[in-house]
Amino acid sequence: MTSKLNGADTDPAELAALLDELEQRGWLSEQRLAEQHVARARGRYGAGRVLRDLSNKGVAAEILEQTAAVLKRSELEQARAVWRKRFGAPAADAKERARQWRFLHGRGFSAEVIRQVVGGEWGDE
Repeated sequence: MTSKLNGADTDPAELAALLDELEQRGWLSEQRLAEQHVARARGRYGAGRVLRDLSNKGVAAEILEQTAAVLKRSELEQARAVWRKRFGAPAADAKERARQWRFLHGRGFSAEVIRQVVGGEWGDE
């Protein structure tokens, strides 16, 4: 946040004090940022992509760990939903399976989850 607000005539000490005050009042929260980002990304992206985006935004490591735990619980269901929306049917051949794999990988899903979805391991379904 500091880098976006830092200008040529900005006093770094004043900016740091202002940001600290906003955090203390609850008006600026990395936890809330993470929750909102997860809500927007749900149904579109995997845990890897969401965590990478949050890390690029400068979110603290402890919040990333908490977010990762939440995302990992539902990653398989999310991957299945994304896969169904995009493809809807199992791959007919190795070329199509590779295409589906690349798509889900690009969306940030883990290799294990992709293997379960593209490989047809549907568990209780």
